[in-house]
Amino acid sequence: MEQNQLLLTKTFIFFIFFTISSSTDIPVGSTLSASNSTQKWSSTNNTFSLQFLPLNSSYFSLCITYDSLQIWSISTEADSGATFSFLADGNLRLNSGAGNILWQSNTSNSGVSHATIDDSGNFLLKNRSNFVVWSTFDNPTDTIVQSQNFTVGMVLSSGSYSFFLNRTGNLTLQWNNNVVYWSLGLNASINANLSNPRLGLQSLGILQLYDASIRGSVIMAYGSDYAESGDFLRFLRLDNDGNLRIYSFSRGSGNAIVRWTAVNDQCQVFGYCGNMGVCSYNDTGPVCGCPSENFDFVDPNDSTRGCRLKREISDCPGSVAMLQMDHTKFLTYYPETTNDLYYVGISACRGNCLSGSSCVASTILADGSGQCYIKTASFVSGYQSAALPSTSYVKVCNPILPNPPPSSEEGREKDKLKGWIVAVVVLGTLAALILLEGSVWWWCCRKSPKFGGVSAQYALLEYASGAPVQFSYKDLQQATRNFKEKLGEGGFGVVYKGVLANRTVAAVKQLEGIEQGEKQFRMEVATISSTHHLNLVRLIGFCSESRHRLLVYEFMKNGSLDSFLFATGDESGRLLNWEHRFNIALGTARGITYLHEECRDCIVHCDIKPENILLDDNYNAKVSDFGLAKLVNPKDHRHRTLTSVRGTRGYLAPEWLANLPITSKSDVYSFGMVLLEIVSGRRNFEVSNETNRKKFSVWAYEEYEKGNVGSILDTRLADFEVDLDQVTRAIQVSFWCIQEQPSQRPMMGKVVQMLEGIMEIGKPPAPKAAPDGSISGTSLNMSGSISTFATSAPGLSSSSSFQTPVAQSSMNVERPTSSLIHSKRENLIIN
Repeated sequence: MEQNQLLLTKTFIFFIFFTISSSTDIPVGSTLSASNSTQKWSSTNNTFSLQFLPLNSSYFSLCITYDSLQIWSISTEADSGATFSFLADGNLRLNSGAGNILWQSNTSNSGVSHATIDDSGNFLLKNRSNFVVWSTFDNPTDTIVQSQNFTVGMVLSSGSYSFFLNRTGNLTLQWNNNVVYWSLGLNASINANLSNPRLGLQSLGILQLYDASIRGSVIMAYGSDYAESGDFLRFLRLDNDGNLRIYSFSRGSGNAIVRWTAVNDQCQVFGYCGNMGVCSYNDTGPVCGCPSENFDFVDPNDSTRGCRLKREISDCPGSVAMLQMDHTKFLTYYPETTNDLYYVGISACRGNCLSGSSCVASTILADGSGQCYIKTASFVSGYQSAALPSTSYVKVCNPILPNPPPSSEEGREKDKLKGWIVAVVVLGTLAALILLEGSVWWWCCRKSPKFGGVSAQYALLEYASGAPVQFSYKDLQQATRNFKEKLGEGGFGVVYKGVLANRTVAAVKQLEGIEQGEKQFRMEVATISSTHHLNLVRLIGFCSESRHRLLVYEFMKNGSLDSFLFATGDESGRLLNWEHRFNIALGTARGITYLHEECRDCIVHCDIKPENILLDDNYNAKVSDFGLAKLVNPKDHRHRTLTSVRGTRGYLAPEWLANLPITSKSDVYSFGMVLLEIVSGRRNFEVSNETNRKKFSVWAYEEYEKGNVGSILDTRLADFEVDLDQVTRAIQVSFWCIQEQPSQRPMMGKVVQMLEGIMEIGKPPAPKAAPDGSISGTSLNMSGSISTFATSAPGLSSSSSFQTPVAQSSMNVERPTSSLIHSKRENLIIN
C-alpha cells in the first residue's frame, strides 16, 4: 500500500514538473506538422509562437509569429506533408512530405538538451548548463524585433536584397550581393574607431548603434510614432521590394504601419522593376513598366520581374536603333561607376552605346556634369519622372515602337452600349449645341480684357527639353500639408517642406512681391530651370495660378551652411570639420563660376551668403536662390537705391551703396565674406573684445599680416585635423575677393583655381572697413565713376605660374557704359 502511494506521489510530482517545464521548454523529440494547424510551440506568455502558416492551398511556411505577424521564417516552402522536428541529437530539421531535408540548424552533437521560446520572440537551443547553442536572433531572416541585437556578420535577406552592418558602423542595403544602393553612416562629428558595433531597436521606436568606443549610443533612425504609448511591437524589416522599414504593430489589429523608410523614393531602389524595367509613379504609388512596345513583361502577372526584348538585338532583321526616353535615368551605383562612366556630350553618349557591342542602354545627365553612363547586358534598372534632368537611350531593333497613351475604358465598352444608342444621339446633339454656342461666345468675347485675363491663366508655353514641371496650387497645398512645415524665410518668401506625388521630398518657396505678368514669369522660370550644375540647387517645377507664384526645389537634407558655421557649443553635432568646410567653399565657388562664366545665360546672384548655400546628404554645397531677384523685381538694376537692394547686411559689395553698376564682381565680394566665415566660424559684421572692437575682417587681416593664421581659424576645430596650407590659401583668397575696388577682385574662375592650388597667390592688400560697421567692406565716399578704380594691384606675385587676377590682359575691368552688361556674355541676368 505504501509503495503504491509512493509511486502515485512520484507520478504526480513528475506530471507537475513536466507541465511546468513544458510551458517553457520544448523537449527533444517534439514535432510540428504542417497538416495540423493547431500545433504550435509558444513562449511562456503565449505572445510568440513557432508554427506552420499556409502560404496558399498547397504550401506552408514555418515561422515565428507575434499574433498574426511573422518575425522569423524559413524561406523554403513546405508541402502539406512537411514536418519540423527537434531531433534527439539536438538538430532542428524541416522535412518535406517525401522525407527530403528542406532545412536544418546543423546543431547535432552540440550537447543540446532542450529548446525554448522566450518572451521577446527568440527561439533558442540550449545545453544542460543552459548555455545558448543556437538561436533565431543570431540567425535572422528579414526582421529585427525589439531587444534583438544585429551585429557585424549578420544579414537580413529578402529575394535579391540584403541588409548588413559593417565594421565602420555603416548600415547598408545591397542588391544581388554586389550593388550598394543605400548607406547610412555615422555623423561626421563622431570621431571613433569602432571595435564591435551592434544595432538595436528600442521599444520606443529608436534604431540605435552601440559600440564600446562610443559613449552611450548613436541614434541612426526613429519611427514617426516615436515614444507613443500603447501595446505596440516595433520591428525593422527588409521587405521584398528592397526597402528597409520600421513598423509598428498593435496586437489584435492585424495591421503593421510603416513608421520609417530608408529609401524615400522607391524608384531609387536598384532592380525594383527587374531587368530593363522602368519605375514611375501614378496617383497611388510606384508602378513598373517597359521602355516601349519593343519589350514584353517577363511575367505578365508580376511587372516587377522585368522586361525582355520581343526581338533580340542579335536577331534583328534590319538596322538597330536607339529608343530615346526623356526624363529617364538608369540607376547607377557602385561598382558600376568604376568602368562605365564617361564625360561626353549627348550625341556621343547615344552613339557610343549604339556602336558598342556590349552596351544595351545609356544615360546622359543634364546637371552640368556631362556624365554619361553606359549600361551593359548584365542588369539595367530604370527610373522615369518628369522631375529628372536626364535622358536615356535603349538599343532596340527597328522600327521603334513607343508606348501608347493609356487606353480608354469607354472605347473597350462600346459594344456594351448598343442599348443606349438613342441616349447617346440625344446627348451628342446637346453637346454640339453647347459647343456651337460656346464658339459663338468666344468669337464675340475673345477681345474682352476680362476674358483675355482668364484665358492667359491657362495658356501653356512650350519649353525645351528639361523644362520645369507645372504644379497646381492644390497639388502644392497637399504636398506641403497646407504649408505646415516651415523650413525658412528669406527676402523672396517663405520655404516649406513638401512631399510630391512621386514621393520626392521637395522645398516649396512661396514668392512675394511678384511684379511680372504670367508670360514673363514663365519665361524667367524656364531660364532658371535650364541652369544645371552639381553645385546649384535644382528647380523641379513651379506654380503660376491666379495670384499664386511658387517654386519647387530639390530638398537639401542638411539645410543651410549658416546652421553649421554659427552653431553654439550645445550644438556640437552640427560642427563641420575642416575637410567638409574646404569642400563646401570649393563647391560654392564652382557653382558661382558656372553662373558667371559657363551657363548659357550668365547670372549674377546678388545675395551670396551662408543662408543661400545648402548642403545635401553628403555635405556637398549647392547654391540656391539664383535668378530670383530679376524674377521678383525686373527693374533696371543699374540705378539701385539703398532701399531697393535685396542683398544682405555684411555681404553687400561697396558698389551697391555707391550707386555703381552691379556686375559679377559683386558676387565675388560676397563670396569672399562667406569664405572668411567658413574659416572662422563667426559672422564678419560682428565685433567683440577679442577683435579689439574692430570688424572681424579688418582684425583678421591684421592677424594674417602677423603670421597668426591659426588665430583666425574657428577655435572649435582645435581637436580636428586641419590642413594649414588650405586654411592659409582660403584666407588669402577671401582677402582678394573683398577688395573695395571691383577691378582688384579676381573672377570666380580664378578663385576656383587659387583654392585648388593651381595658381599661386600673392599677398592681398588690406580690405577697408565700413565707416558705420553696418555694411562690410564699403566706403560711402566712393566716386560715382567706375573709371576712377585702379586697374592694377600692387603686392601681387608676378610669378609666371600665377596670372595676376587684376592684370588688364586677363581681367574684364568694368568701364562706364549705358548698358548693364559687363560680362563677356550678351545675356547677363542680374539676380
